[in-house]
Amino acid sequence: MKKVGVVLAGCGVLDGSEIHEAVLTLLFLSQMQAEVQVFAPDKKQRQVINHATQQETTESRNVLVESARIARGNALPLEKLDMAVLDAVIFPGGFGAAKNLCTFAIDGPHSVIDSAVARVIREAHRREKPIGAMCIAPVLVALAFKETSVRPRLSVGSDQEVHAVLAAWQAETVCAGVADVVVDEKNKIVTTPAYMLGQTIAEVAAGIEKLVQEVLRLA
Repeated sequence: MKKVGVVLAGCGVLDGSEIHEAVLTLLFLSQMQAEVQVFAPDKKQRQVINHATQQETTESRNVLVESARIARGNALPLEKLDMAVLDAVIFPGGFGAAKNLCTFAIDGPHSVIDSAVARVIREAHRREKPIGAMCIAPVLVALAFKETSVRPRLSVGSDQEVHAVLAAWQAETVCAGVADVVVDEKNKIVTTPAYMLGQTIAEVAAGIEKLVQEVLRLA
């Protein structure tokens, strides 16, 4: 049985992990008989958004605590993620990936990645363990390898502005449809656009299922 780490960034598309993407990832991993452990940074969220009004609030929330909502309480601090005992790692999307796991939503080309996230991605690559990323989360992969000789091949759908930033970071970007996956066999990186393109949960499910299949194949 393969053991996969799923890294979340909170709970909710506007300030944390995209819940559909996270749950579909957990569902398909379970259906494919993988053992799963959820991880998240134990730190304050950059923003808290009222999802009913889409307005920022004055609340303060913790990324790990919020991620535990999706994981039914079984979420560990990201610092405890050890790629030596995992077979793969997957990053669902949502604005939390671009706010809490890095600063892409605020800083764009000048983004800074969370040090623990960078460690996990680079360690997975060093140990030749597959990395899955969906929606905006491939930004994390490109950013983690920005100052290295690794040139990841990945997709964020067809968003040309994001593609341009990732290309400037020396990543090879590929336009892909919502049901497609882009597989970088050399670096063992699998990406899919998910809600970067999808309008319904059924649409994004197709790509996420393929991503999970490919990640487990590479593992």
